[in-house]
Amino acid sequence: MAQISRHLTIHGRVQGVGYRDWVQREATARQLRGWVRNRRDGTVEAVFSGSEANVEDMIQACWEGPAMARTTEIEQAPCAVPEETGFTMLQTL
Repeated sequence: MAQISRHLTIHGRVQGVGYRDWVQREATARQLRGWVRNRRDGTVEAVFSGSEANVEDMIQACWEGPAMARTTEIEQAPCAVPEETGFTMLQTL
């Protein structure tokens, strides 16, 4: 099965609503590697790496997010496979 990695910048009401915790749970459930963090500009940044089907499914799920979130835009680009195993939450950048 093809493995891909994507870097996302997620815009909208995505901070202060549990978005990072939700992403970490959902990505782990999909057996993805990568990370998620808040950015000072109000966006959430994430890297997802895994099977193409699971990464694409996670990207689609990011449009919904947790109950209080409202995603308005998702920028995405291919990226390198993260060195870390598992899925982690990073400090705000």
